[in-house]
Amino acid sequence: MLAGLELDRPAAELRKYPALMRDADPWRRERAEQGIADLAAVMEPGMAALLAVNATGADARPAALALLNEFNAARAALLALLPPSGPTGPDAPPRLSPAG
Repeated sequence: MLAGLELDRPAAELRKYPALMRDADPWRRERAEQGIADLAAVMEPGMAALLAVNATGADARPAALALLNEFNAARAALLALLPPSGPTGPDAPPRLSPAG
């Protein structure tokens, strides 16, 4: 609302996320838990700042849109942790290349 956008209903994949992650490999659950904690650490002060700006009557839309973009990027990263073929996936996290 503060960004001036109307949001769509969350996709089924997002609505089923907790159940899918509950049955996922431990490494996926751990990364998801950390990602959600990180997202909350960004969103809580961000929302507080947006509400404070909005309360002054200033235009909060640009800042709200930026925060919404950050949220969407973090949500996409969390969704990428879902196992590729349902609730089970590889037994170990993917190996990183030497460059990254």
